Amino acid sequence: MRPSTTPRRFRPTALRRTTAGLLAAGLGLGALVACSTDSATATGTDEASASSSSSSSADSGEATTDTATAAATATTGSTSVDDALAANLAYEEGDASYDAASAVAITLEGDTASVDGEGVTVDGGTVTITASGTYVVSGELTDGAIVVDSADDGVVRIVLDGATLTSSTTSPLQVTDAGSVVVVLADGSTNALTDAETYVYADGTDEPNAALFSTADLTIAGTGALTVTSSSYDGITSKDGLVIAGGNITVTAVDDSVRGKDYLVVLGGTLTMTSGGDGLKSDDTEDGTAGYIAVLDGTVDVTAGDDGVVAQTDTLVGGGEVTVSAVDDGVKGEAEVVLGGGTVTVTESTEGIEGATVTLAGAAVDVTSSDDGINAASDVVAEPWILVSAGSVLVNSDGDGIDANGAFTVTGGDVVVNGPTNDGNGALDVDGAFDVSGGTVVALGSAGMAMSPSSSAQGWISASVSAAAGSSVVVTSASGEEVATFTATKQTASVVYSSSAVTSGESYTVTVDGGTSVTVTAGEAAAGGMGGGGGGGMGGGPGGGGQPPAGGGARP
Repeated sequence: MRPSTTPRRFRPTALRRTTAGLLAAGLGLGALVACSTDSATATGTDEASASSSSSSSADSGEATTDTATAAATATTGSTSVDDALAANLAYEEGDASYDAASAVAITLEGDTASVDGEGVTVDGGTVTITASGTYVVSGELTDGAIVVDSADDGVVRIVLDGATLTSSTTSPLQVTDAGSVVVVLADGSTNALTDAETYVYADGTDEPNAALFSTADLTIAGTGALTVTSSSYDGITSKDGLVIAGGNITVTAVDDSVRGKDYLVVLGGTLTMTSGGDGLKSDDTEDGTAGYIAVLDGTVDVTAGDDGVVAQTDTLVGGGEVTVSAVDDGVKGEAEVVLGGGTVTVTESTEGIEGATVTLAGAAVDVTSSDDGINAASDVVAEPWILVSAGSVLVNSDGDGIDANGAFTVTGGDVVVNGPTNDGNGALDVDGAFDVSGGTVVALGSAGMAMSPSSSAQGWISASVSAAAGSSVVVTSASGEEVATFTATKQTASVVYSSSAVTSGESYTVTVDGGTSVTVTAGEAAAGGMGGGGGGGMGGGPGGGGQPPAGGGARP
């Protein structure tokens, strides 16, 4: 049951997640940044090759954008996944434990079923569960459905133990009324749900609209396998909350693969999805604390014809592995995106990661996009921003690599951007304050929109230098000491680099393939380049965009 709608409130807390094993002055990006710990320790050398994908791992209906909800939920943003979860509607994981000896047995037998126990009626191919309790389902139903219609407030627990359900007219597993439902995939079992190509509805109704459909809170758990095929609508949908706690689940859907209206939380298991619409989706527009997605563990693989992972409010990743190939956005939260742990890999997208505020606080992030790689933007939030405080970030974009329509702040972590080759975009595009006070930043791209920090507690260099794809780029100090080495994965005309090994005011030389070189002064933008903020104000001032919390301190 959803609480009454209240404005979204954020609780400022210190960052609780860090990335272990970061080199003091190195990029530390594993296979993504091929550096040697020994050489980095001895010489201060950073070796960044953005040509390989990340292998590191850090700790751990169609949605209509409700602009008022988005504005309320993204005013300040969060600095950790825990912070964001605490501000949202609490999710409820159903109890998957059961006693098989006391359960009701439902045996599917072609076009009908037999029942051993109470709480079930059978009418041809329609099996109706009318009371809370545990029901073990096995066998094959060739044309029919299991319908849960329980008036009491208890838990209906459906154990699929070698069950195959197919319907030619509707959803094969649907919950019309229940306190809550837990679908358990029995250990070692293989199960399948296939819905109708065309649904037949009673007059005045348009539900169910998924192969596995629920009007109540739904949890899917267990260690067995489930294949869901929808030829008409969504694969799995809950009109309340949806928790995936376990199982090996494969979903193929014409529309969205998996949708939880109030929330969609992944706690474990393996979820493989192919959809014509969105992959993971949460779309409540009425409650500012609902409509969120959280992946806290497990393996999620999305191939989507629209967005890969999209939430009406927040998209959060605190652990596990998320891999997305999407036609439109890879990972999106209309309010905020917080990636605080695990790995997030977007192999194909138009825009890789997008939110009104984007916080990268410990995840290993690898994004490939045909437009912007990471974008903080909103039509209704005046001060969008991007904060990197921990973890690793690799961006390969044809548009802007990192596009902050407000501030871009780096307090820790490692950022590598292989930006565009066209001068209409830049590796870094920051409308507000651009500040680096920790971590490492490498940005390679075209020179037409090249940008460097507007204010920075940490030293940085900006150089205009031409490098072909595959070229080695070396940064050396005035004394000849090698400070950093990285490989350009595409044609490059601009290099921006910041780490603790760079001292403001000192001279550094950037050399390409041991030949062409340019000497620059740390803290000075390259000729033709721009400082962050495009000349606008700082820290959320006029023209400056919003300022994210630095290192988890108090929010503005």
